[in-house]
Amino acid sequence: MGKGIFVTGTGTDIGKTYVTALIVKKLADAGIRTGYYKAALSGAKSIGDSDAGYVKKIAGITQEDISLLSYLYQNAVSPHLAAQIEGNPVDPEKIKKDFDKVKSKFDYVTVEGSGGIVCPIRWDKEHKILLEDIVKALNLNTLVIADAGLGTINAVVLTIEYIRNHGMGVKGVILNHYVGGIMQEDNARMIEELTGIPVIAKVKDGDGELAIDIEKLKKIYN
Repeated sequence: MGKGIFVTGTGTDIGKTYVTALIVKKLADAGIRTGYYKAALSGAKSIGDSDAGYVKKIAGITQEDISLLSYLYQNAVSPHLAAQIEGNPVDPEKIKKDFDKVKSKFDYVTVEGSGGIVCPIRWDKEHKILLEDIVKALNLNTLVIADAGLGTINAVVLTIEYIRNHGMGVKGVILNHYVGGIMQEDNARMIEELTGIPVIAKVKDGDGELAIDIEKLKKIYN
């Protein structure tokens, strides 16, 4: 069985999918058998047009589309609401089974979350499932993606505190939309000092490669 990491973010639209694609690409370019998985995705009509399809294309992996994710919803709302609208609720057992299949075929599997760490995946009379329940069921540590700019110290610290207080592990932070300068450098330093978690990479807009040593990247997977 392969190793995995769960990629989450400080919120929606901070570039989590873009950074995830660079992570998977970095591993694949190093000749590592690497796969991708996402439990539930909303706001796309097909896998090819979805975040999962984007990661596959950018990373250049040949993984079968059907194994990239378990649930695809067309409505561009939170997965739990999309599931209610479309009448297709998430089954935790299916997610675990699908993930294990991917993990059995690849040495490193990057699992992408939906939105931030506090995200309802299913919310009805039978089940109340949050994203954190998926993380725990898959027995994964997390990697936090955040914007590099103003306000990120608060967003990252709150996200990491939530992760820790809810019994999950966090292995690193990646700052996206990085331009450098005294403020963003200080943001990175303060995140590390306040959380004890390393900022393992900084991604500039348009970057086609993740600037991180491959061995350092591999160490965040468990």
